[in-house]
Amino acid sequence: MTEEIVKSALSKVTYPGFTKDIVAFGFVKEIKIEGKNVSVIVDITSSAPEVAHQITTEATDELKLAGFSDVIINVQAPKMPRESSSKGKNLAPQVKNFIMVSSGKGGVGKSTTSVNIAIALAMQGKKVGLLDADIYGPNIPRMLGVEGMKPEVVGNKVLPIKAYGIEMMSMGSLMEEGQSLIWRGAMIMKAIEQFLRDIMWSDLDCLVIDMPPGTGDAQLTLAQGVPVTVGVTVTTPQKVALDDSRRSLDMFKKLHIPIAGVIENMSGFIAPDTGVEYDIFGKGTSDVMAKEFETTILAQIPIEPAIRTGGDEGKPVVYCVPTSETAKRYMKAAEDIWATIEQINADGGVDNQAIQPNTPPGVSACSTAAAPAPKASSGESCGTGCGCH
Repeated sequence: MTEEIVKSALSKVTYPGFTKDIVAFGFVKEIKIEGKNVSVIVDITSSAPEVAHQITTEATDELKLAGFSDVIINVQAPKMPRESSSKGKNLAPQVKNFIMVSSGKGGVGKSTTSVNIAIALAMQGKKVGLLDADIYGPNIPRMLGVEGMKPEVVGNKVLPIKAYGIEMMSMGSLMEEGQSLIWRGAMIMKAIEQFLRDIMWSDLDCLVIDMPPGTGDAQLTLAQGVPVTVGVTVTTPQKVALDDSRRSLDMFKKLHIPIAGVIENMSGFIAPDTGVEYDIFGKGTSDVMAKEFETTILAQIPIEPAIRTGGDEGKPVVYCVPTSETAKRYMKAAEDIWATIEQINADGGVDNQAIQPNTPPGVSACSTAAAPAPKASSGESCGTGCGCH
């Protein structure tokens, strides 16, 4: 039993979809022979499991016909491509990882979650930024106790505001308190691009991005502007919130964003006098939805008075009340999110150009690229007939 016999047998195994065999392609990398036992490493270029299965079956059959009694075929396929912050267009290249925190509807505690997850990651030794991309409802400055504080401008860049060990930028820090923004989608898209490009973020381990509710221009612009490492969906136990959260998770899939998990907010109520947890809004109803999208529940965050007072007074619960049950659950969620990020980056990944040339299913064609600000003349459209302008 020689290596020539092995190669002769394997030359009868045609690579699926081609006329050449795996030996001619140079895919046979290592052959080990011990008597009538043989092991072969085959390094292929396809990640499709059916290709590996066919090669394994045919190679085993041919080697047994050649006289080998024990055959081991180790087909090494490239890892399935996954999105990460290692490649692709990146308007903020000094940021290693991007965490998109999203929700299908407003009022589910998305901003509270973003603040506490960002601070929890910082408390765990990461260098963290927090971008308040909720242009219409920028609440992050108040939650961090920096409302009214204006950022410093250096040249043509804006320095982020620092609080609780993280860097933060928000539209709420750039405009007068209570001022409304009546902007079209194209202007929102432009603003998010500038938040990524024109803010002088440090070399960050991660940037947590608090998105506006829904699945619109802001989400698409962000996914095209930076390779989002993971997405986190925030929901509450009510069925109405879950219906919208499914849309948020579906958006992650259509934008090629790996899902880190779901945070179920307002999941139970902890009485401040007794510490007893009561199920007042339902609890655990997100489990079915998480399984449907092959993800997990990162945390079930109860209602505690400390969360409300912390948000109103600029004292995030994870930092100011670290012994509370809520703070502990946020800390654990942050650990799990980071573990997912590390796994994704270890697996390598494709870049966010995958969503640039073509319109994702269900996305309006006019939204697939950041358009310039709308012209002053009324009645002008983007030319696609969608009515966005």
